[in-house]
Amino acid sequence: MNRREISDAVGPLGWRLVLGAVYAEVLVPSMADAAAAAAHAVHTAGADAPGHLSIDIRSDRAVLRLRTHAAGAVTERDLDLAREVSQTLAAHGFELTTGPGAIQALEIAIDALDIGAVRPFWKAVTGYIDETPVEPDVSDLNAGLVDPFGRGPAIWFQQMDSPRPQRNRIHLDIDVTHEAAPGRVDAALAAGGRLLSDHRAPAFWVLADAEGNEACICTWQGRD
Repeated sequence: MNRREISDAVGPLGWRLVLGAVYAEVLVPSMADAAAAAAHAVHTAGADAPGHLSIDIRSDRAVLRLRTHAAGAVTERDLDLAREVSQTLAAHGFELTTGPGAIQALEIAIDALDIGAVRPFWKAVTGYIDETPVEPDVSDLNAGLVDPFGRGPAIWFQQMDSPRPQRNRIHLDIDVTHEAAPGRVDAALAAGGRLLSDHRAPAFWVLADAEGNEACICTWQGRD
């Protein structure tokens, strides 16, 4: 499946595709309700829950994430689970929201001339593990690094062809829902940021703060 097919399949259910996973957000009045929504989702996923489902529980929401861990990508089973979980939550009075709330993912991008020389350092210093490549032909060297406990942002390495002494070598990628991206870009510009490039929008917009430090607002669109 390509990204458009995944987004079209889960969008009507209240899920959104962000950075290789599908997310749903359930707003609730208490942490007990968030835990109850999570319990319904886990029960529905059954034996597939450990390999597909992760959940962030807060006092006012539960954020559900589906991705096939073994494949490092969204699969047909994830789409089936999204449908099943949505139906279960609706039956218990929980509503999925598609607002710009907690559905986003943060990546740290490190530019490197020699990825093989710097990648082991970042793996060791963060305690991260190798990310399962989405593409089967991606080498371990080009695979990203992820928090084994699912708390911190992912790290990926961007190959450089020549040194860039006038440009910072680390930037943040903020992956958001495709509906939220334009508003996030506008807010960054209103807060004193500069638009460096929208050549690849809506895949990503390159922004910078007042001193030139860069960040990208990213979506799944424009990548297939």
